[in-house]
Amino acid sequence: MEFLKTETFLIKEGCPNVKLTAFCAGVSPELPYNNKRKAILIIPGGAYWICSATEAEPIAFEFLAKGYNAFVLEYSIKNDALFPAPLLDASWAMKFIKDNAEKFHIDPDFVAAVGFSAGGHLAGSLATLWHKQCVYDAIDMPYGYNKPDAVILSYPVISGFEYAHVGSFDHLLGTRNNELRSLPREKIEPVSLEMNVDENTAPAYIWHTVGDNAVPVQNSILFAKELADHKIPFELHLGTGTAHGLSVANETVGVDPANTHGVERWIDDACRWLKYIQKKKNG
Repeated sequence: MEFLKTETFLIKEGCPNVKLTAFCAGVSPELPYNNKRKAILIIPGGAYWICSATEAEPIAFEFLAKGYNAFVLEYSIKNDALFPAPLLDASWAMKFIKDNAEKFHIDPDFVAAVGFSAGGHLAGSLATLWHKQCVYDAIDMPYGYNKPDAVILSYPVISGFEYAHVGSFDHLLGTRNNELRSLPREKIEPVSLEMNVDENTAPAYIWHTVGDNAVPVQNSILFAKELADHKIPFELHLGTGTAHGLSVANETVGVDPANTHGVERWIDDACRWLKYIQKKKNG
C-alpha cells in the first residue's frame, strides 16, 4: 500500500521560484477509487507579493479529504509578477498536471482550480484568459489544455478600476504610488477580469464576505454579473464577515468564527458544486 505522497517540482525552465507541490492520496487494492481521482490546482493569495502559507497546505488537505489530489502552485511574485508571467505559470501548472496524470493518479479530463485573493485573480485569469495568444506563444500545448474545467474564486481580486486592490495590480502592471489610478483604460482592461468574460470562460464558484476589509466584495459581484450576462454557469455566495484571507474559514488557521457566518462551509459547498459541473460536462 502507498500512503500520502507529497513532492515538489520545478515546472518552468529557468524559473527556480515557480514550483508545484503535489499532494496525492495513496493507492491500494482496498482503495480503488484513489487510482484516478479528480485534481485541483490551488493558487494561494498574497497581492502578487507573497504566496500565503495559510492558503496552501491547509487547503490541500481539505480537498484531499474530499477526494481530490491537490497541487499547490508557487508562482511569480514581486518584480517577477509582471503580466503575463503569473498566467504563464498557472498554464504551465495545468499542463504539468495533465501531462503527468498517470503518475499522479488523476483524471486529466477534469482539473479544477481554486484561488484566494490575488490567487483568485490568477485562477480567474486561467478561467478568462486561457486562450490568449501570449500563452500559446510561450507554451507548446494543445489549444485549451490549460483551461480549467471549473474555478473556485475565494474573495478574489477581479477589477483594476474603482474597486481595485491596488497592491495586486501594482505588481501585475509595474505601477507604484497610486499610478494605477492614472493609467489609461486600455492598460488595465487586459488584467481586469470582468472585462474579459466571454463564451469561453470557465464556470465559477465565487465566495466573499460583504465587509471584506482588503478586497471589496464588489469585485465578486462585478464578475458574477458578467458570468450571468454571458450565460456561464456560476454560483455566488456572500457571508457577513469583515475579515480578509479566511482560507479554510475555521480556527485551524486562526480565523475568528465571527467573520465566517454564511461561508464557514464553503469547501463542502464548493465540492457539491464541482460535482454538479462534472455531471453537466459528462452530459
